[in-house]
Amino acid sequence: MNLVLATECIRRTFRPMSMVRRSSRRRAGGFTLIELMITVAIVALLAAIAFPSYQSHVRKGYRAAAQSFLMDVAQKQTQFLIDNRAYGATTAALGVTTPTDVNNLYTVSIAVTAGPPPTFTVTATPKAGTVQASDSVLTINQAGQKTPTDKW
Repeated sequence: MNLVLATECIRRTFRPMSMVRRSSRRRAGGFTLIELMITVAIVALLAAIAFPSYQSHVRKGYRAAAQSFLMDVAQKQTQFLIDNRAYGATTAALGVTTPTDVNNLYTVSIAVTAGPPPTFTVTATPKAGTVQASDSVLTINQAGQKTPTDKW
């Protein structure tokens, strides 16, 4: 009986190489060229989808900065009217400094009429050759009317 057990033990321990499973051999570390190419393709696809969305958000952020500045100018115009019985014709007269990002992307102008009643319109026109070039002209007047209404 011991002889049978010993023979079985030896047979299990010493298997010929043909019986060793190939999957048990260890593969060399690293990535194959195909794996790297698939990864690069996936990253490129994600970038192609994400970049336009990022640009759109940047454009909206710059538009929001311009809108905020226009509203600030309109508020200063109201205070200027109370103090001087007329609207200010320039941002310097109002004591307002145009922020750098707005100044780089938009041309801000103020149109004033003496009236009666006195009126003003503040306009931010996107500069050509900038990211905002395709944006709409933004305006606000003394009544608080803003155009284009879908952009505010």
